[in-house]
Amino acid sequence: MPSIEYSGMKVSGGKAFAILTLLGALGSGAWAVFEFWKNYQDLTAKVLEYTAPDLSHYDEQLAVLKSEVDMILQEITIISDVARDMRSDMKADLRQQANDIRHITEIVNDVEDRQKEDTREVFDELKLIEESLDLQINKALNNPLANKSAKN
Repeated sequence: MPSIEYSGMKVSGGKAFAILTLLGALGSGAWAVFEFWKNYQDLTAKVLEYTAPDLSHYDEQLAVLKSEVDMILQEITIISDVARDMRSDMKADLRQQANDIRHITEIVNDVEDRQKEDTREVFDELKLIEESLDLQINKALNNPLANKSAKN
């Protein structure tokens, strides 16, 4: 097996391969640490240079939107109050109309009763007049003097 001799040290092929592998691993580890450190430094610099974006435009839009929503809620409240008042007024009007209808019905019934009573009285009076007229006609026809004056 080949071996390498350097400064009085004799290194065989297997040991040389192990040393080269170890040196490669240490070099790549050092390079990885360096890259991580460089990335960390770049990130730190970016974080320190970071300035927050100007969100005042969004704040203004949110304020306008909030005022519009508040205005809409006020209008909804007003509409709700008006609807409630209208409902109450309509209920009161319906109750009043129902009372008026009952009162008008009572008046109509009273008028009908009076009209029926007056009609009965008129018919009763007509009957009396008819009977009286029949009686007078019969008296006139049965009167002996009525026949004589009519013949002359």
